[in-house]
Amino acid sequence: MNLLHASVLGALQGFAEVLPISSSAHLILVPWFLKWPESGLTFDVALHLGTFFALALYFRRDIIEMAFAAVDAITNRSLNTPARRLPFLIIAATVPAAVVGKLFEHPVEDIFRSNPLLIAYALIIFGVILGITDIAGRKRLTLDGLKPASALTIGLMQCLALIPGVSRSGITITAGLMLGFTRESAARFSFLMSLPIVAGAALLKSVHLIRDGIPAGEGLPMLVGILVSAVTGYISVAFLLKFVQKHSISPFVWYRVVAGGVVIAAIMSGFKG
Repeated sequence: MNLLHASVLGALQGFAEVLPISSSAHLILVPWFLKWPESGLTFDVALHLGTFFALALYFRRDIIEMAFAAVDAITNRSLNTPARRLPFLIIAATVPAAVVGKLFEHPVEDIFRSNPLLIAYALIIFGVILGITDIAGRKRLTLDGLKPASALTIGLMQCLALIPGVSRSGITITAGLMLGFTRESAARFSFLMSLPIVAGAALLKSVHLIRDGIPAGEGLPMLVGILVSAVTGYISVAFLLKFVQKHSISPFVWYRVVAGGVVIAAIMSGFKG
């Protein structure tokens, strides 16, 4: 892994993990197009750490407020306010994806990583679904109106993000819009819910990396990947939350459709990657 590859893949992770366009699809398809070698475990850890740092930094006040709210709820044995309920709803929404990810991450990844055509179809299909829910959703509810059933529904939908091309933020925003939440509320809950998932993934992969050790020459590219992923991830969060306040999600839908179409056209024309 050289520094150019590390920078490009770090930027792809930072932007595509946050925007509803699927980071896993981009991290597979771009190296496939450019005929780059597999990035490996070391860089996988770097990308997850960078994304976690970006989200944790941007939502630092939310995290602190939720920590105090959780302690307050436990101390008073009451979930009678939205602030007290939110931390526990995030945990409940995280559980399905954590369980499904533990059981099926590698089988699903093995199927899709070697099949760009399936990834292209997922980009298009779930992009269109996102576009339909953005148009049809009532967009009236805020996070204060989040109920356990809604949180669990969004959490269950997040399980589909194991499939490259679906997008974790894309499918959870889709679920939020389907349930009647505003674009901003759906996006904010999507990001808050992703914090424990991303942190858990980074921790598990870091344990494997510590056990196996960082390969020679991979230390600097890893640091570059973390930095670029963190910076671009922070920019993406700030951009998307501001963008959805006044605009529809259609630009991301069209991007997914075009990107998927390009991949399909390349494969149909005989491109092997």
